[in-house]
Parts: sequence; C-alpha cells; structure tokens
Amino acid sequence: MSKKILIVTGDAGESYETLYAKHRLAEAGYTPVIAAPRKGPLHLVMHDFEPGWDTYVERPGYMVNGDVTFKEAKVADYVGVLLIGGRAPEYLRNDSSLLKLVREFAEAGKYVFSICHGIQILVAAGLAEGRKLTCYEHVKLEVTSAGGEWIGQESVRDGKFVSAQTWISHPDFYRQVMQCLEGR
Repeated sequence: MSKKILIVTGDAGESYETLYAKHRLAEAGYTPVIAAPRKGPLHLVMHDFEPGWDTYVERPGYMVNGDVTFKEAKVADYVGVLLIGGRAPEYLRNDSSLLKLVREFAEAGKYVFSICHGIQILVAAGLAEGRKLTCYEHVKLEVTSAGGEWIGQESVRDGKFVSAQTWISHPDFYRQVMQCLEGR
C-alpha cells in the first residue's frame, strides 16, 4: 500500500496548516504530496486573530511548491487527501477536476481530511450531506446548508472523514488523523 498523502492547497492556502501537515505526515513516515492548480511556487498566507478585530487578519506567509496538478493526481497512489484551509478553498472549490478528485477519494473509501476553510471544497464536492463535520465557525453555514451536521469541537471524525476547525485544532486533529492512518 502506498504511504503517500495528497495535500490540497493553492495560492492563499494557510501557511501553518500546510507546513504542519507536510512535516507531521513526513515525521509519521508518510510522503506528503502537494496538489495545486499548477506545479511550482505557491504563495501561502498566515491567518491570525487580533484583539479588536471581528474576524481574522491575513498576512503574506511562506511559500511551498505544488508537486502535482489536480488533473495529474491519481487516487490509487494515495491513502488519503487533506484539504487545507486559508483563502485558497474559496477559489479551489470551483475547480471541477479537484471536485472530481475529492469525490473519487470518498468513493474509493479512502480518508478525506479537512481543516478550517478546506471544508468549502468538501461541500462543493457534494460530500457534506449526512456527515458530522467541523470547520472554522464562520463557514459552518455552508456545512449545514449542504445537509451536514456542524459539531462545535476542535476535531470531528465521521467514518473515513476527519475535519478540524483551525490550526489551533492541530493537536486534536492530527491525533485523529494518525489514529485513522494507523487503522484505529
């Protein structure tokens, strides 16, 4: 069995979520592969919370390279897919090749992980209905409007789906992700 995980992001993907995923999965013996609309450099962002602001603020973040395009990625090569948050999902959810790819992961019974705004891709792929999910609280309406049940916890597992609210959720999220990958 392949030990590769497909990490989906693009320009304006959340830096901390992307790099933490890449490093944590590599530490556990998996090969993280970054999937994006194009190969090459991607401009990530940092979302943070500032006193006096009603929402998060966004700053330029680190860069990461896209290893494969959505059209090149083959589900059979991976044990699961991870949908990164940030602002990238806002436009990635309109990419029909990505939505098809994510649906293929679900149909193949592979793991589908999402964090923060990554849920927007899951929703657009038609995979929220009837599932218990979590995400950044200000996009929970998208989950409930698509027939999913939003759970107000840092991380939620529903079968082969694991979702998390934000990068603050990393400890709970990756505990569940690793349990899945270890067959527990």
